[in-house]
Amino acid sequence: MDSVRYDGERRGNRVPIALKILIAGGFGAGKTTLVSALSEVRPLQTEEILTDAGIDTDDLSGVETKTTTTVAMDFGRITINDDLQLYLFGTPGQDRFWFLWDELAFGALGAVVLADTRRLADCFPSIDYFEQRGIPFVVGVNCFDDARRFSLEAVRRALDLDPDVPMVLCDARDRQSGKTVLISLVEHVARHRGEPVPTA
Repeated sequence: MDSVRYDGERRGNRVPIALKILIAGGFGAGKTTLVSALSEVRPLQTEEILTDAGIDTDDLSGVETKTTTTVAMDFGRITINDDLQLYLFGTPGQDRFWFLWDELAFGALGAVVLADTRRLADCFPSIDYFEQRGIPFVVGVNCFDDARRFSLEAVRRALDLDPDVPMVLCDARDRQSGKTVLISLVEHVARHRGEPVPTA
């Protein structure tokens, strides 16, 4: 309680504005990893161990070493300053958890769609979801160590993305790389809204 009182005094009893960002993508694309790398607090995770019961529904092609899956969401937080915080919500990647998406997406500023070039088709449901609802998004091509490298233009063509959708190469394990993806999203949202985009 003391820390809460102190924090309130330090901020002059101001409640920071919270902006919601979704981290989406296919099964095993790196969503939990990205939220964990970016969050300043210990992220909330709803990971469960993959079992034999999911053999018929969980396609592990390309991600054979994956042993867990998100069954609800991941949550992390980034404080920009005393007045602004980013809330990161990682979506579940499997079809059977799609019923959660509308709740997670409600009020979102925008989204990051993580693409795994080993399973690129897994991106299509996320891209379709955000396009149909008019939610601005960027695509972060997660560069897995064992994945074949493709140019961003080749991935753009494969995903049939509109020319104005930003794409960024990234490493979901690396905090600075993740920040670059978020900056790209914030700039894209500003352009989408017709607001000025700050320049460095």
